[in-house]
Amino acid sequence: MVRRSRQDEPGSIRLKLLELLDSFGRELSGDDLRSKVRALIPSFHLLRDLGSSLIPSQDADSARDRILFYFRRYPLTVIEGDELMVVSGIGEWARRVRELRVQYGWSIVSGVAAREMNENDEFPVEGINVTEMGPDDYMLVDAVQDREAAFRWTVANEIRKKRLGVREKILEFLRSNVGKPVTGEELRYVAKDRTEWARRVRELRTEQGWPVVTKVSGRPDLPIGTYLLEQDRQSPPHDRFIPDPVRRSVLVRDGYSCRKCGWNHDKWNPADPRHLELHHVEHHAHGGSNEPENLISICTVCHDQIHAQGG
Repeated sequence: MVRRSRQDEPGSIRLKLLELLDSFGRELSGDDLRSKVRALIPSFHLLRDLGSSLIPSQDADSARDRILFYFRRYPLTVIEGDELMVVSGIGEWARRVRELRVQYGWSIVSGVAAREMNENDEFPVEGINVTEMGPDDYMLVDAVQDREAAFRWTVANEIRKKRLGVREKILEFLRSNVGKPVTGEELRYVAKDRTEWARRVRELRTEQGWPVVTKVSGRPDLPIGTYLLEQDRQSPPHDRFIPDPVRRSVLVRDGYSCRKCGWNHDKWNPADPRHLELHHVEHHAHGGSNEPENLISICTVCHDQIHAQGG
């Protein structure tokens, strides 16, 4: 049976550990390898006890709780897997991280997913070079627990198994969660961990006209590493194919508000689930450019009215 770490006063554990290591010096002079290995086992146990005792039991009683406590103490900070191994006091700490993400709804991003989002300009963390994050590095990007995460992961698992392309799987998952934030880790899982997933999300927005927004592409109120399909509709064909940097600059210029009626996301409510799109002043099909000067931010209600009037 696997031994669980035992919490105690860290100073007391340290003294016991020093005594064990001091006595181990006598084992080194012997020739029996197995005797040396077995003599080190108590030291390994005490090291785990010491690591888990750094967080008092009244603050976090289990390995999973200690990992969460550590993440919440250092949000938006790159945490190495070895740190989590120390504070958890267990070898299977990675499974506990997954449980926190999948079953308990904590937005913990792995280094792999963070780098893939960063390649598509979707993971802005000031002062952190995301490209240096390794596969065993993690970051808590949102301190608010998402209690619907377990259900979404069940849906993601069903879609993941379908015989569809990466982009089609991602779109189906987003359409099953319209108006609800989903994480990059969820989209990566749906795509069977294919590295192209973040690029496919961008294509859904910039080529196919689906209103998939992030913190840097239309919804600065969203947490880092989060995606949201605002409405289950595509923008008109002639208002697609707008690069993200241009889209971002137009929205910022217009104060994230409709240029016709002044609507913005501060006025959003379930009875009026509109969102912002970009509209070509001179139609793209008629030679109008994708330059900011030819684009305006406009809500979907006003956009529909313009096109109904032939504009």
